[in-house]
This record gives sequence, C-alpha cells and structure tokens, in this order.
Amino acid sequence: MEILIFAGSTRQDSYNRKLAKAAAEIATGQGAQATLLELADYDIPLYNADLEARGTPPDVIRFKQALHSHAAWIICCPEYNGSYPALLKNALDWASSPVKGDPVWGDGVLPFRGKVVGMCSASPGGLGGLRAQSHLAPLLLNLECWLAPRSHAVSRAADAFDAQGQLMYPQDQQGVQAVLSQVLWAAQRLHA
Repeated sequence: MEILIFAGSTRQDSYNRKLAKAAAEIATGQGAQATLLELADYDIPLYNADLEARGTPPDVIRFKQALHSHAAWIICCPEYNGSYPALLKNALDWASSPVKGDPVWGDGVLPFRGKVVGMCSASPGGLGGLRAQSHLAPLLLNLECWLAPRSHAVSRAADAFDAQGQLMYPQDQQGVQAVLSQVLWAAQRLHA
C-alpha cells in the first residue's frame, strides 16, 4: 500500500516536517511504500481567481496528481494561533479548484474524493496541535475525504525529537504508528 505523507510547513527546522519524516519511516517499517512530499518543492502562489483565469499553475497540477495517486495520506499539521496554517489552506484550496475545460481536473474534488486521511501534529504547547486538527477535519470532510478517527498530537515538540529528528518517546512513536495502521487498514478496504 502506498501512502502520501506531508507537513503543512516549509520551515527548515519545522517540528511537523520532522514528524512527517518520522511517520514515513514508521510507515516503511509497517511495510507501506511512503512518499514524503515537501510543499516547498511546489511553486504554489497565493490563490487568486484572476491568476487562475490565466491558467492553473503547473505545480498545482503536479500537486493534484500527487494527492490523487495515493489512496492514503497522513497530514502533519502545524498550529498557528489555534488553527492550521495559511500555507496548507492555500495548497488545498488550489488543489480543490476545478481546471476549466480539463477532462480530468475539471472535477475539483477528484484529488480528495475517497482518500483516507490521518492527522498528526506537533507543537511546543501542551495540546500538541489538537486545535489545528479540529479545524482541519471539517475541511477534509467537506472535500469528501475519509477521515481516520484516530489522530496523534506531539506536545512539547521542542523536546520530542532527538538530534536525528526521530521521535524520542514511546507514546509518540506508538501514537503515530496507530494512526498509520488505521489509515492503511481503511485504505486497503476502501480501495481494494
């Protein structure tokens, strides 16, 4: 089973990028084929309908393709002011916007429909990004994703990773593993 894993951050030393990398390694250990996507590798401008009218940017199409080609995803979501970051919202807004006249991407929800998505987050605070997850969940459901009931939040993230970016505490390793297991289990059944 293939799984797409990405963080809603491009910051070099992002806790959620570390978490995404750790999740990809755990997924590989579970026998899945993990694709670690970096949003920084995509030139996705701020969404603007006037810009879109001149043509959907090529990297938006590439992002749509990456989302669509994986039945299972893990999104590692930072928390900014109690919600998910604008970077993640912007990328998802572009990916869900229909491409007029395109036989495939004219359906804006196509990259999302039926995908099984697990949420993880990491934050320096005690809640570990749970508030961001609570805001991201309705957006994913609106886009017709299947949302895994299990999620995991890494609290006090400044102390949760070792020098190599690995999760240090068993509760975090086991929490991420549980989310992955649930997402892979459901995706295998929904996409058999």
